[in-house]
Amino acid sequence: MATATYPIQVTYCGICSLPPEYCEFGGTTKKCEEWLEEKLPDMHSKLYSQEVLEQNMSALSVDAQKRAEKDSQKKAARAEAASAKLAETRATSKVLIKRIERNKRKYVTAVQGLEAFGLDIKKVAKDFGKKFATGSSVTKVPGGGEEITVQGDLSDDIFDYVVENYKDVPEDNLECIEDKKKKKADG
Repeated sequence: MATATYPIQVTYCGICSLPPEYCEFGGTTKKCEEWLEEKLPDMHSKLYSQEVLEQNMSALSVDAQKRAEKDSQKKAARAEAASAKLAETRATSKVLIKRIERNKRKYVTAVQGLEAFGLDIKKVAKDFGKKFATGSSVTKVPGGGEEITVQGDLSDDIFDYVVENYKDVPEDNLECIEDKKKKKADG
């Protein structure tokens, strides 16, 4: 009987973060297989070689084989549709950086729309606070979603910081807006 040496080294998939033996349950089987073939060809041949696949399929009944084939097609189609929808959302989403005048020469900067790019808003707010040495908070927006409010006139600095540090957010999707306080009419 073989004894295992500890600690055991486990390899994880670069796509779904599961061990490669379990990638079929992650929903991105095709991408996982391509990643495995590129990064670890020996493990790919052990898991996805033609003889291994035939051996696994022969253990199933004819009905189970048909169901397995249908299920894999459905999963692949669902994963493809989800990734297309995510790409579409990211392409059409805008990140608004607003400079809002409070009173006299006091300003705050509000940043909306970062959550569409898969960023953790609270972590980004904390990063802004540390980077610019100022107060930064997350508030809910009436239209749904959240916005980061940073004390001070930092719209240009935040624009540059987001472009440099968050590569998932394309520069074309960033928009700076100046929001002036309405003055009372003389009369």
